[in-house]
Amino acid sequence: MKHLAKIIFVSLLLSGLFFFIQPKNAPNIEFTALNGEKMSFDMLRGKTVIVTFWATDCASCLKEIPMWRDLYSRFHSQGLEIIGVSMYYDPPNHVVEFLKENPLPYPITLDIDAKLANAFDGVKVTPTTFLLNHQGEIVWQKIGLIEAAELQSKIETLLKEK
Repeated sequence: MKHLAKIIFVSLLLSGLFFFIQPKNAPNIEFTALNGEKMSFDMLRGKTVIVTFWATDCASCLKEIPMWRDLYSRFHSQGLEIIGVSMYYDPPNHVVEFLKENPLPYPITLDIDAKLANAFDGVKVTPTTFLLNHQGEIVWQKIGLIEAAELQSKIETLLKEK
């Protein structure tokens, strides 16, 4: 019986991992960046896109910002877009003040009503990051702090596929 339980557990685990690596379309949802630009993930097709959910009180999120700046400056001209989504529980005035003191080169949007978090399978934890290919498919997801080298390799691969 123990052997059967192990087989079932491993089968479920493997099927779950398979699900997470299968590309699925990003939600076609519209949002407005703090700079006033209206955007949607359909509008971003043709680009490699990083969607990062963050909060101003998240130490790991703040630790990632230099990496996002670096990746944006290195790969934006090659077709990379980064969208920072401030979580619904992050007070908008905190985000605006943070950005005044720490301007970012990529668009930031406030997710006040959790529309984006819910569209991306109910994101609740920060940082949570999604990587979309040029067809608008989610091809990678990570909860927690990201290793820059791992993500850079994935970005380079996707930019070459274009």
